[in-house]
Amino acid sequence: MSRGTLRVYLGAAPGVGKTFAALDEAHRRRERGTDVVVGFVETHGRPKTVALLKGLEVVPRREISYRGSTFTEMDVDAVLERRPAVALVDELAHTNVPGSRNAKRWQDVQELLQAGIDVISNVNIQHMESLNDVVETITGVSQRETVPDEVVRQADQVELVDMAPEALRRRMAHGNIYAPEKIDAALSNYFRVGNLTALREIALLWVADKVDEQLDRYRAEHGIAGTWETRERVVVALTGGSEGDTLIRRAVRIADRSKGSDLLAVHVARSDGLTGANPQALSHQRTLVESLGGTYHHVIGDNVPTALLDFARAENATQLVLGASRRGRFAQMLSPGIGVTTTKLSGSIDVHMVTHEEAGRGRRLPRLAHGLEPRRRLIATAMAVGLLPLLTVVLAHSRGSLNVTTDVLVYLLAVVIAALVGGFWPALLAAVASSLLLNYYFFTAPRHRWTIAERNNAFALVAFVLVGVMVSRVVDLAARRYSQAVRASAEATTLSVLAGSVLRGEDALPALLERVRETFGMTAATLLERTDEGGQGTGEAGRAKAGPGGAGAAEVDAASEGNRPARLGGRGWRAVHSVGIDPCARPEDGDVDVPVGDNLAMVLRGRPLPAADRRILAAFAAQAALAFEQRRLAEAAAEAGPLAEADRVRTALLAAVSHDLRSPLASAKAAIASLRSRDVIWTPAEQAELLATADESMDRLTRLVDNLLDMSRLQAGVLSVFPRQTGLDDVVPHALDEIGPPGRTVEIQVPDGLPDIYADPTLLERIVVNLASNALRHSPEGTHPVITASALDDRVELRVIDRGPGIPAENRDRVFQPFQRLGDRDNTTGVGLGLALSRGLAEAMGGSLVTDDTPGGGLTMVLSLPAAWSVQQPVPAVAADG
Repeated sequence: MSRGTLRVYLGAAPGVGKTFAALDEAHRRRERGTDVVVGFVETHGRPKTVALLKGLEVVPRREISYRGSTFTEMDVDAVLERRPAVALVDELAHTNVPGSRNAKRWQDVQELLQAGIDVISNVNIQHMESLNDVVETITGVSQRETVPDEVVRQADQVELVDMAPEALRRRMAHGNIYAPEKIDAALSNYFRVGNLTALREIALLWVADKVDEQLDRYRAEHGIAGTWETRERVVVALTGGSEGDTLIRRAVRIADRSKGSDLLAVHVARSDGLTGANPQALSHQRTLVESLGGTYHHVIGDNVPTALLDFARAENATQLVLGASRRGRFAQMLSPGIGVTTTKLSGSIDVHMVTHEEAGRGRRLPRLAHGLEPRRRLIATAMAVGLLPLLTVVLAHSRGSLNVTTDVLVYLLAVVIAALVGGFWPALLAAVASSLLLNYYFFTAPRHRWTIAERNNAFALVAFVLVGVMVSRVVDLAARRYSQAVRASAEATTLSVLAGSVLRGEDALPALLERVRETFGMTAATLLERTDEGGQGTGEAGRAKAGPGGAGAAEVDAASEGNRPARLGGRGWRAVHSVGIDPCARPEDGDVDVPVGDNLAMVLRGRPLPAADRRILAAFAAQAALAFEQRRLAEAAAEAGPLAEADRVRTALLAAVSHDLRSPLASAKAAIASLRSRDVIWTPAEQAELLATADESMDRLTRLVDNLLDMSRLQAGVLSVFPRQTGLDDVVPHALDEIGPPGRTVEIQVPDGLPDIYADPTLLERIVVNLASNALRHSPEGTHPVITASALDDRVELRVIDRGPGIPAENRDRVFQPFQRLGDRDNTTGVGLGLALSRGLAEAMGGSLVTDDTPGGGLTMVLSLPAAWSVQQPVPAVAADG
């Protein structure tokens, strides 16, 4: 049985027309003779959606009882038994009621697909698992119902249902999406133009990536290797040279010419790893690329043009940016170079050769490095000087029994030994000296002259010298390569240890500096930052911190001299961090200093370092600069956190209070204006009703203001609490009376003989009012909240029980946050301060307020307070800590 196909309609927000489009597709297929059924469609009461259901077969839903309520879900078994060709299943990310066949509706869809049934479904972009946190950042709303991205990516067809934000808001305003009482709140919160625009862009980009995947798959299946210019992709090749910044910025300008283009930077390294670019420069260029919105890639290849073009074609790149050759004219005559070769082989990829300051200046010849120690070269030279005369004496005594060929081979053996021990130069000396001895002395006629009588002897001597030189060169090169490999291995080990210390959670900057100090055997390592005239750095406050190996050294040195400024660092520099003893105050104070950008320098004290060590030291310095920048960003984020939280609370307050302030004010104003009107004569009963309305509205306004003021006092730590011995049988009835007529439906089950509690009666009454009002609001019709109490050790617990929908375990802490309403759906059910204020008041009295499940379904709020007998001494008025 073949698997069914999945068609998904993707939308940026509710109301764009996903369900409408799915139903329209179902009608089209039905008209073509396809067997189509509706497995599940949620119309949300929208007339046009309901009308589209007519003419389609709808599979009856399955009823499921949960916590005393009845819910309906898609009957998967019924759909499988019906076995239609196509099933329409709405809301792919929906979470099924506990007791259903599967936890998620997308799992129901997978079963239908496995059974060979084609499925038409839909989902909003905010329900994609990978985008959930992004959407929450934009809208401030966390989506509990999500679907794995892979489920949608594996769909056979994904169609975007798009609508402009202004058109969607007009649809909302006309009542085509939500009920009238929710329109204002939706338009001012989730459905703001900015939110909808951002969600639309995310949806468009997600679909574009999906189309890219489909195109790549098609090209791979059909063996298409050429570039299809569906989207501009610019690849810039980096060598780690100083021209890198110029190439990157030029590539960015090229990419910016078309919207939606991609920028990719690539560095090609040799496969043997023995030669490479400046790691500090590459690190800087990688940071620059990523800051400009591009991506950085590292590939291995011995043939640079081939590796570049293979990478560009694999990424479907359309343009390639290269730097003009730095080689001189003579070198270009001998070899065309990477740029010319790449251009010749590029095919349909456009190649941009960008000139720069280093172009045409030629490469500096590298300093000839010796792979062997000086001691070995001296030994080899001494061997050549002593061994060759000895061989000459031995061969002179055997002149009658040996020929020239044997003499040459014996001297060649001496040259090879010199090469193995001391490398190229001692071996070259041995080869030249051996040829002179062979010619001048005893082994080629005429002897004791610089002439050679026989031509073959001349050829033999020339070949001898050439063989000796080549063997010496090979041995020396091998030794040098071995030395480089050992050093590369040591560098890799050092960097891996460093990375491990950072990954284990150690503070990156101290770990880096301590590792530098230990690796290079220094007494101190300091990261300095350039300061302004006033001594203030560009980053943290002007203070030095002692790290491992130099505990408190920076502060002690700074304070030990009376005339010295009370900070480490001379004029123009300050110590960001230092490890070891006797840290440096300026770059010139150290034995080694490595500049990092314009404002940072790593300074080491202890001994001078050879040039070969500066490469890995530069890598350490670049990482130290990144660690410092990360620390600075983390501190900035920490400072901005409270401000962001305050801004969030302020925004939530304005959004929440706007409705709750307007409603009672509007009601009271309307009632008073009616009473003052002379156009209508009111009966005494009508006047009493209007006065009651105004009085009730002002009471609501008073409670709101009291809650706001008390929450402010709690958070500021200035709320006064006056606890005393109090009985629950006195407080609970008064609290329910304050609620009004709804409070009379609450059932009180407080047993006689319950110990008194030690609490502030006024604040306790406020808590009971909030908890009971919340229980009344969420209790289903026909059920009534219950208030019970019991004694437990030295505590008394008051329970407010309802039979409502309850709260998922993962959201129970959120309900105690200020300005939170269950689900954050609207602004019509209160400000969202009740439970947050109640918990704060309870904790101020030495109690606690937590949530619990109601057996059989619902939510129970448990208020625990100390029993009066457990309090030994009266507690004076205290200020609650917010």
